[in-house]
Amino acid sequence: MDNGFSEITSLIKQTRINTLKIVNSELINLYWNIGQHIYLKIEQSNWGQSIVKELAEHIQNTEPYLRGFSDKNLWRMKQFYEAYKDFPKLSPLVREISWTNNLLIFTRTKTEEEKEFYLKICKQESYSKRELDRQISASLFERTMIGNSKISTVLREIDSDLTNSFKDNYVFEFLNLPESHNESDLQRGLVKQMKNFILELGKDFLFIDQEYKLQVGNSDFYIDLLFYHRGLQCLVAFELKTDKFKPEHLGQLNFYLEALDRDVKKQNENPSIGVLLCKDKDNEVVEYALSRSLSPTLVSEYKTQLPDKKLLQKKLHEIFEKRIENE
Repeated sequence: MDNGFSEITSLIKQTRINTLKIVNSELINLYWNIGQHIYLKIEQSNWGQSIVKELAEHIQNTEPYLRGFSDKNLWRMKQFYEAYKDFPKLSPLVREISWTNNLLIFTRTKTEEEKEFYLKICKQESYSKRELDRQISASLFERTMIGNSKISTVLREIDSDLTNSFKDNYVFEFLNLPESHNESDLQRGLVKQMKNFILELGKDFLFIDQEYKLQVGNSDFYIDLLFYHRGLQCLVAFELKTDKFKPEHLGQLNFYLEALDRDVKKQNENPSIGVLLCKDKDNEVVEYALSRSLSPTLVSEYKTQLPDKKLLQKKLHEIFEKRIENE
C-alpha cells in the first residue's frame, strides 16, 4: 500500500518532462533568433564576416558564465536559420528535438523532405545523438522512400499504414557477420545486439524470446524471434532465412501465426503478424507468393553492410522523376 504516493511521483516525473520540453523549445528559439539576427545583418551588409568572431568575444567578455556561444557555434546558428527559413512547416518540428540532433539533421541532410523525415522520426523514436547519426548513415530516409514492402492483402486490411512499423529492407551492419553465415549466426548476433536490433526495427517493438516454443498436438515448434508491437498491439513473429526467398518459406510462418492466434494471443490483441527476413528476394516472386496468402505476413530483406548512400539517392531521384512524368 503506497497511500497514493505513486500518483505524486508520477506528477513530479511528468512535470519534469514538461519542463525539459519547455526549456529545450526556448533554447531552440534563442538559437533561431540569434541565427536570424546574424543572417539579416550580414545580408544587409551591416556586418562583415569577421564580426561573428568579435561577437563571440564580446559575449565571453561581458557574460563569462555563458557557454556555447563560440564563433563556430554562432555560425551554426546562422546556418540553422538558413536551412529552415524557407520551410515554415518545419519550423515547429525543430523546436521539439534537441539542439544536438538538430545539428546532425541540418548538416547531414539536403532536401526539405529528408529534413522533415528525420525531424519527425527523431521525435517519434526519441533518438539519442548516436542513434540518429547511425540512422542517417544507414540511409533510413532513402530506404524508406524506395522501399515497396510486399505485404499480404490481409495485412493491408488490418492496418493500411504499415510503412512506419515495417521496412522492405533492414541493415544489420552492427553484427559484423561474414558474407557466408548461417541462420544460427544471424539469430545469435541479433539477440546479442538486441539494442541495435530494436533501433533498426523501431522502438515500439518489445522482445519476448528467441526460439519461442509452440506446442501443437504432440509436436514442438520454435519461432526464431518473437516480439510484441505496442502500437499495433499484436505479436510479431520473425523467421530468419540466410538464403533467397522461396514461396515454401511462407507455409511455416503461416503455421506459426495460426498457432500464436489460437494459443498465445490475448482477446484484446490484434491478429499476429509474421515477418520473413531473408538475405535476398525477387519482388515478383514475393508478390505472387503473397497474393493469395490468408495470413498477415510480409517479406523483408536484410543486409549486413551499410548501403551505398549515393546509389540510393540516385535511385530515389529516378523514382521521383518517373512520378513527375506520370502526373
